[in-house]
Amino acid sequence: MSEENRFNPYNSLQGAPLDHSSIGPTLPPTPPFIIPTGPTGVTGVTGVTGVTGPTGFTGPTGITGSTGITGSTGITGPTGITGPTGVTGPTGITGPTGVTGPPGITGPTGVTGPTGVTGSTGGTGPTGISSNIIFVANRNSNTVSAIDSNTNSVIAIIPVEIAPVGVATNSNTNLVYVTNQGSNTVSVINANTNSVIATIPVETNPAEIALNFNTNLVYVTNQSSNTVSVINANTNSVIATIPVGLAPIGVTVNPNTNLVYVTNTNSNTVSVIDPNTNSVIITIPVGTNPSEVTVNPNTNLIYVTNQVSDTVSVINANTNSVIATIPVGSTPFGIAVNSNFNLVYVVNNDSNTVSVIDSNTNSVIATIPVGINPVEVTVDQKTNLVYVTNTGNNTVSVIDSSTNSVIATTPVGSFPFGIDVLSK
Repeated sequence: MSEENRFNPYNSLQGAPLDHSSIGPTLPPTPPFIIPTGPTGVTGVTGVTGVTGPTGFTGPTGITGSTGITGSTGITGPTGITGPTGVTGPTGITGPTGVTGPPGITGPTGVTGPTGVTGSTGGTGPTGISSNIIFVANRNSNTVSAIDSNTNSVIAIIPVEIAPVGVATNSNTNLVYVTNQGSNTVSVINANTNSVIATIPVETNPAEIALNFNTNLVYVTNQSSNTVSVINANTNSVIATIPVGLAPIGVTVNPNTNLVYVTNTNSNTVSVIDPNTNSVIITIPVGTNPSEVTVNPNTNLIYVTNQVSDTVSVINANTNSVIATIPVGSTPFGIAVNSNFNLVYVVNNDSNTVSVIDSNTNSVIATIPVGINPVEVTVDQKTNLVYVTNTGNNTVSVIDSSTNSVIATTPVGSFPFGIDVLSK
């Protein structure tokens, strides 16, 4: 519809079309006249509102009026869906630490996790300084001297009973056993306190003493009783007395077989004792006046000094027979083995020397001068040092096995006799 024909709310009526043939001549202008305005009539009844026409074009926006007073806040609408988290901003400066609150209650211990794999063993550290103690029986002083192997000096003097001669140490229990010839007893010394803790009666004139570390039994030769006393080291009591040959002196235990070997000085024999039955199972002839005896556990050979023959008898422990006789110095008495080097050390009482025997060849390879009238010998298997008692000048000679020479001389009590090493 054209703009002219659109509905105009101001023209509610429309006339009939003009007929040009009915138009008369044009009249002369009529002079204007004014009709006086009459009184306003009564307003008529408002007619029915016509149909609202379509909305016209929106006019330009008027000037914005001043903002009205803010109305009261409406009820908060429901929270909208949370949008995605924005990028985390930089961390702010850490504030000061707050006051520590009280500790909370300890929670229950969790289940122990599996043990981790064991790491490799670290390198072995340097060996610490050895501090073995040498115990010496001083026969005429009725004492035992304790020597520090590091300084070769006496660190304790322990009173015992009359005429101590034999010494044996037990490194497992730190106990020292001493035979007292003049009182027919054995003194038991606690090496931690260097004091006597027990005294055990045995037979007449006890001489030498040996331990069986496998059974914890102690064997004592009784020179005038022709017997061997067996002591239970757990109870410090004699549990058996075994008859042997005449004037038994030396005694040793073979750790390989637990057999006990005893020298019978006046019988010129060695008795072999079975510890299970505490009886002699064989008697082996050796040289004249056998004195001391020892065993080399590496070769299973038994070595016996013969005082009058000036020899050492070598016994095969497998056959219990003499397989060699080795000449040594004059009046051999004490004997000991260095099992690290397979060397045997023999004390020659009248020669004032020590003979060194190669256990592989059963021949003397060195002769070492020591003090006057040496009598007993022992070996420290950890340090390879050899200790010899010298009864004539009341000293102990210290021999280095690697050079076979005396490296120290330690003064002790009067007439030092038996000697042994306690390994710490």
